[in-house]
Amino acid sequence: MTCARALLVAWCSLLLGPVLGAVTWTATPFNPAAVPLAVRSPYLSAWLPQGAGTALNGAWPTFWTGSILGWAGYVKVDDVTYNWLGVPAVAGTTTSKASQKSLKFTSTQSTFVLSAGPVDLTVNFLSPVEPTDFVNQSLPLSYYTISVASNDGSAHNVQLYTDISAEWVTGDNSLTANWTTTTGDVLTHQAQLASQSQYGEVNDHIQQGAVYHSTLNVAGATWQTGEDVVVRAQFINNGKLANSQDTAFRAVSDRWPVFAFAHDLGSVSSASVPIVFSVGHVRDPAIQYIVANNGRQNRSLFFWTCFSTVTDAISTFLNDYSKAVARANAFDAKVDSDATKISADYASVVALSIRQGFAATEITVSRNGDGGFNTSDVLMFMKEISSDGNVNTVDVVFPAWPLFLYTNPTLGKHLLLPLFEYQATGQYPNKWSVHDMGASYPKAIGHNDGKDEPMPVEESGNMLIMTLSHAQKTNDLSLIQTYFNLLDQWTQFLISDSLIPANQISTDDFAGSLANQTNLAIKGIVGIKAMAEIASLVGDDERSSNYSSIVASYVQQWQGFATASDGSHLTLSYGNSSSWGLSYNLFADKLLGTKAFPNSVFDLQTQWYSSHANEFGVPLDTRHTYTKSDWEIWTAGLVTSTAVRDLLISSVRKYAADGKSSQPFGDWYETTDGSVEGFRARPVVGGHLALLTLPSAAKSGVAQE
Repeated sequence: MTCARALLVAWCSLLLGPVLGAVTWTATPFNPAAVPLAVRSPYLSAWLPQGAGTALNGAWPTFWTGSILGWAGYVKVDDVTYNWLGVPAVAGTTTSKASQKSLKFTSTQSTFVLSAGPVDLTVNFLSPVEPTDFVNQSLPLSYYTISVASNDGSAHNVQLYTDISAEWVTGDNSLTANWTTTTGDVLTHQAQLASQSQYGEVNDHIQQGAVYHSTLNVAGATWQTGEDVVVRAQFINNGKLANSQDTAFRAVSDRWPVFAFAHDLGSVSSASVPIVFSVGHVRDPAIQYIVANNGRQNRSLFFWTCFSTVTDAISTFLNDYSKAVARANAFDAKVDSDATKISADYASVVALSIRQGFAATEITVSRNGDGGFNTSDVLMFMKEISSDGNVNTVDVVFPAWPLFLYTNPTLGKHLLLPLFEYQATGQYPNKWSVHDMGASYPKAIGHNDGKDEPMPVEESGNMLIMTLSHAQKTNDLSLIQTYFNLLDQWTQFLISDSLIPANQISTDDFAGSLANQTNLAIKGIVGIKAMAEIASLVGDDERSSNYSSIVASYVQQWQGFATASDGSHLTLSYGNSSSWGLSYNLFADKLLGTKAFPNSVFDLQTQWYSSHANEFGVPLDTRHTYTKSDWEIWTAGLVTSTAVRDLLISSVRKYAADGKSSQPFGDWYETTDGSVEGFRARPVVGGHLALLTLPSAAKSGVAQE
């Protein structure tokens, strides 16, 4: 114990060392690898690739894949032009760079302060997270606002400019786009591909729908579309735009068309009222969904139930800004308060995770026979971003699950429903749970051939655990009552296959296939126990008692199989005493309060992890030195020592702030040096909220029914 404690103290001291990077501004709570700017859906996902110290005007914003999204900003102050967003270059003009003073991010907002000579710009990017308002949550629109204040006590003449490029509409810049501008109370540029592909993707960009760039048509507002250098030069030279449209529709990369706005603020001394812009990507229909008899259903985003046109939605969205930012501030404060009760490091990791988690999801409705929307038929879909691109991958929903349990468990129900509905039609031929709803988002067309990626114990256990946790959080028994037979079918499979799992992959499929996985057996056993609780909830006490007895027997046998020969830790696979790994599936036992496993198992693993951390955390298992941030945090939720809990949390925070990557929060990383592995922007970061979902957490979540 003394040795382990000494190692723990030494390791924690490493966390206090200086963060890598060349950051020249104040960063609160830290400088992330990529800063979320407009992050609301799988196709509205714009980030600043920040890395070790890149300012808002030090790089082009990018899509989550890393491809450039042209987004430029200038400000003229007393006829001197400063660049505040992106890295535009216009030959024959003279501009300066604004100097970034600070960056702050919360769960919903990223705020930059930059000095442009004698004035300071406050630029706020707000991607609303409104889990209990399905209309607002499903709107694929994001705000950004700019306010200006003198920093030298004098008044200054100020004009603002911003544009986006046609790169926002496609993953192939050789394709032709067209565009139009509408005026009135709202100014809106709309751009789209001339030739569209319903449900088609190129390089993860949807080839359907349109991008919308909007602002209120207040006094001093002007607009223009055209070649990037022409439109930008117009503002640099004149401080305003020409209210003109370029109608030479062309390829995205042919004289780079941009869609711009300018606002003349006049004389500015104290902080100006924020100028509000929105950017969004809208398509309809949004999801193709399999129904009975291999039928297909087109589904729309939920916001269409309240708006007949995109124009109406944008107008409402812009005019709602002051209320929206107040709701966002309240949400941010609640999340921060709850997470800070665990630690400041934990609160910072949670804040960086929430927009990313929600932006992989879309809330949809179907239509009735008369063409109207069926608001009682709500289904939520999730894209497995950056790994397989699957739809509602069960072992991606599972690690992300805490995000929904904490913010609004009803969303979790709508995320599980497509999986239940599909398998209840009898079209999926296997006796275990399906792996996903479709190989390629946004086509949720099932796997009637049964040849989805085989994770039979993994997915069956996941579905049982998530279904019970939803019922526990909401007291809504509809899922377990409607799909009891499916749940029981999966349980029967777990009874036969989970105590001694056959050679198979688990959710960590990148680590390879393995027989007799200790952690996979944990999941199967907790799944059986979850079904015992489900049976009890519907009054089937005999079944409940039977399954509980099986679990008790399995746990006793499992301890013999899974404990190393010297009794010091659990193995990675039965019989291999030199192997070990993160037993993160024990978290489910704690979350559900099922107490399938004795406290001694939790204590054993806690002690082991306390002395087996590398500089950036505890490895996923002994096959490699990498880990997963979501499982690191889940493990933090199951250990019985606050010191070990904080070790795990702080390792993830250290990695997130290490400046070695410029991609959106990657969940797979190297524990020896904090370098990122292959994943980015995945919704599994929702798992970072795991500690907020435990029964012992001193809160009830932020959902307000």
